Amino acid sequence: MFVKWLRESQIAAGLLTIIRLYLGYSWITAGYHKVVEGFDASGFLQGALAKATGEHPAVQGWWASFLEGIAIPNAGLFSFLVAWGELLVGIGLILGCLTSAAAFFGIVMNFAFLFSGTVSTNPQLVLLTIFILVAGYNAGKFGLDRFVIPFIRKQFKGKNNTSGTIAS
Repeated sequence: MFVKWLRESQIAAGLLTIIRLYLGYSWITAGYHKVVEGFDASGFLQGALAKATGEHPAVQGWWASFLEGIAIPNAGLFSFLVAWGELLVGIGLILGCLTSAAAFFGIVMNFAFLFSGTVSTNPQLVLLTIFILVAGYNAGKFGLDRFVIPFIRKQFKGKNNTSGTIAS
């Protein structure tokens, strides 16, 4: 019943817009500073790797292996992806454009930060993002998704075989 309300209610769409704007502002400000001032993830990645040792490690071994084998050797790529990812997720959420995609990539980044042993506001952002993801289209109803999603659906519908027969 709650999921149906999130997905269909105009009141829910309004509340989700407020949540979406808050999340978007959080992401866009973090990303903007990283893009403008420059961002090097090397220190963060090394710090996360250091949290994988000791009696009660904050970073699990499988994530430490990923950091050591993939993320740290490609720190420049990860710096770029984090800075621009945060900025683009923020823009998407604020504009309500491709809201579900923006929320998905935002929650992926939140989990990556959590896996790396950083708590900060990430749990709060994850929780709020879950509401956006569950609501789907309704979360971006008072945004550009009102126009973008029907356009995308129309484009895909036109390319599919709609005659009901199998093409030979």
